Amino acid sequence: MPQNKPPKKPAGTASPDRRRELLDTAARVFAAQGYNATTVRKIADAAGMLAGSLYYHFDSKESMLDEILSTFLGELWEGYDAVLAAGLGPRETIEALVTESFREIDRHRDAVAIYQRESRHLALQPRFGYLADSRQKFEKAWLGTLERGVADRVFRADLDIRLTYRYVRDTVWVAASWYRPHGRHSPEEIARQYLSMVLDGIAVRD
Repeated sequence: MPQNKPPKKPAGTASPDRRRELLDTAARVFAAQGYNATTVRKIADAAGMLAGSLYYHFDSKESMLDEILSTFLGELWEGYDAVLAAGLGPRETIEALVTESFREIDRHRDAVAIYQRESRHLALQPRFGYLADSRQKFEKAWLGTLERGVADRVFRADLDIRLTYRYVRDTVWVAASWYRPHGRHSPEEIARQYLSMVLDGIAVRD
């Protein structure tokens, strides 16, 4: 999750709202069918337009995927960087990072699903090299916060830091598989419940 990429110039002259609509449609199709199985025609069909008309807006499905992922990661790191720069304690930093993560799932659920499925092999391509940079930055931020928490005696000294990181990471981001925007609970409410379980456990204490 980046070194952020600069925004790309549109291939056509469509309004920003129409471009966003088409990218949202493409993200839904990529998330449901996988990048390799998705054709420009499938995206155009889902958008209710001819495949040739889609090329007026984007030069390829790769360009669409690139914009979907770079937009998601740019927003994610805008939130994460603000948290990491705030000078919070380790527990408060974890709480804020988890909350930002659920907000991003709310805003970019399909992009999160695509990232989880596709990022490792896409990162091998020069165009998507920022995915590997982002993954390293993400790992450094979370591991560093956990290590600081152990050193400050906020988190248990017997924690396997890397295992804890993987547990927290995976249990947060897997929420993209079941989360639905505008559902019963807001992202912030889900984050509070999640943090209560992760940080305080589920067993009744004496």
